[in-house]
Amino acid sequence: MRLGKLWGSPLAVVLVGVAVMGVWTLGYGASTTSADTSPRTPASIDESGVVAAVRARQRMGPKLLRPPPNDELGLDIAIEDRDGKSMAALHRALARAAAGEGQARLLFFGASHVASDLFTGYIRRELQTRYGDAGHGFLLPVHPWRTYRHRDINIESDGKRWETQRIRVGDTEVERVGIAGVAMMSKRPASFGAVYTAEEGEYGHAASFFELYYMKHPRGGDLDVLIDGRKARRISTRAAQISTGYATFRVPDAPHRFEIRTLSKRPVWLYGLAVERDQPGVVVDTLGINGSRVRYQLLWDDQVYREQLRRRNPDLIALAYGTNESGDESPLEEYETDLRAVVKRMRDVAPEASCLLIGPSDRPMQVEERVFEDRSRTARLIEVQHRVALEHGCGFFDLVAFQGGALSMVQWAASDPAYASQDHIHYTRVGYQRLGEVLLSALLEGMPESGGPEPEPALVEVDGGGAAEDLPER
Repeated sequence: MRLGKLWGSPLAVVLVGVAVMGVWTLGYGASTTSADTSPRTPASIDESGVVAAVRARQRMGPKLLRPPPNDELGLDIAIEDRDGKSMAALHRALARAAAGEGQARLLFFGASHVASDLFTGYIRRELQTRYGDAGHGFLLPVHPWRTYRHRDINIESDGKRWETQRIRVGDTEVERVGIAGVAMMSKRPASFGAVYTAEEGEYGHAASFFELYYMKHPRGGDLDVLIDGRKARRISTRAAQISTGYATFRVPDAPHRFEIRTLSKRPVWLYGLAVERDQPGVVVDTLGINGSRVRYQLLWDDQVYREQLRRRNPDLIALAYGTNESGDESPLEEYETDLRAVVKRMRDVAPEASCLLIGPSDRPMQVEERVFEDRSRTARLIEVQHRVALEHGCGFFDLVAFQGGALSMVQWAASDPAYASQDHIHYTRVGYQRLGEVLLSALLEGMPESGGPEPEPALVEVDGGGAAEDLPER
């Protein structure tokens, strides 16, 4: 059977992966054991066995959407799902946006791959170029950590005057954090945070809709909101009971600066800020936390999570976890139980949205100079994620297959230009750009050229502090 006849089949990625990994093992001293560094010829594949496995519906990995490129790393793979329809809701929303009849809203949860807003930022740019710019999306107006950033928007704050509440390794208690998995608190007067639209480049130049998410509680303090240097509203976060408040601001569609300043020693808690535009197009929320695991979401207050996720009204929810879990020692059975609980809650809140699990990236262990071992737990995590995704009607995107297979991170870090950093965990800007390109193609695979559902309701004015049910779906 000729390889040229296999593009688009699961067998293709198996064959390419074997060939590519054979070359990388020769060139970089990679091996699956620390004692054996000699090059080996890849074992031949029993074609009849592969075909039989495919017919038996065993997982053979994703199909290739196009032949491997000659001048860059990364395979153009497809999303795996059970019926080819996992992205249908996203495709319908994009069709509405293209027709000028609504917005398509994508939300990415995850760890450091997502927190960098590099591959998600690429997807935001490309989708907004094709289907319309409906604004940046959800972010934190105060730095929760020093390196916090988003592409195509600016953030300023005196972050050291704020306390960051988020789940960390070893935590077991539920915390009242927002949809981004974070809450920012200050008890110091004149603490500030500011977000303003991009001043350079081609993207992110305008906003016409700001919505501040904050906590209302018995000891709550006051804060001022300034837009373009002028006071727009004073907000009291004090209330008889703990709940979530929302303050909405509409301004002319143009460049803007949105700023908050605390006024007393009473605590002010912030969950985040939505920066959007009242027009058809695409919104991409990047909600990543460095070092996080999927189980951390189970320690996010359930009421707050459900309320704010409904308010974001996503057409696609992606969970990009697993790389950190590949270095953990907890039983895989516990991991699968936690993952199922997270996905179930997500599906309960947004049952009509497309959903996607993005698997762990390759994370080899260096056992001695120029010798790396595959981390076997990664493959088992991938199998769990794939199984859970398909059982819940979600898609699955295999990062290890995208990279080229186990130990591919060694080649990614050694290439020129480098596609991965020397920690053999994170990608470089080049690598994240490539991930954005491939994932975007996978998300759009099979999207109809025309047509779409009925238009969605238009946005309406909401007063500050309204409940989630007060805001019509967008």
